[in-house]
Amino acid sequence: MAVTDPLQLIAGGLATVATSELFEWLKAYVGREAVERIVIGEPRQMNGQPSENMARVQQFVNRWRKAFPAIPIELYDERFTSVLAHQAMLDGGLRKKARQNKALVDEISATIILEDYMRSRR
Repeated sequence: MAVTDPLQLIAGGLATVATSELFEWLKAYVGREAVERIVIGEPRQMNGQPSENMARVQQFVNRWRKAFPAIPIELYDERFTSVLAHQAMLDGGLRKKARQNKALVDEISATIILEDYMRSRR
């Protein structure tokens, strides 16, 4: 998970949430924080076609839209974000053990997705 400041200038990591807990976690989060929209990674293959995970993501998106129609949810291409996250970890001098932490990689990837999304809207 990643969030941005109210002016939408800077994205930062927030948390790593298990997929099975994501809907309830987000439901609680939007209950206590002002959320303009949700941006979720769109899993695609290198050729641009949807990956096998897309069906699960689409189910989540449909569930969200039904439960929270006032909070838009948008898909944004997530290709290469794990690679970029690992590179950022290397550039940051993190040790091998830290770079193997999937939760940290996911949080950095979420931050990259949100940064790219915000940049695309400017």
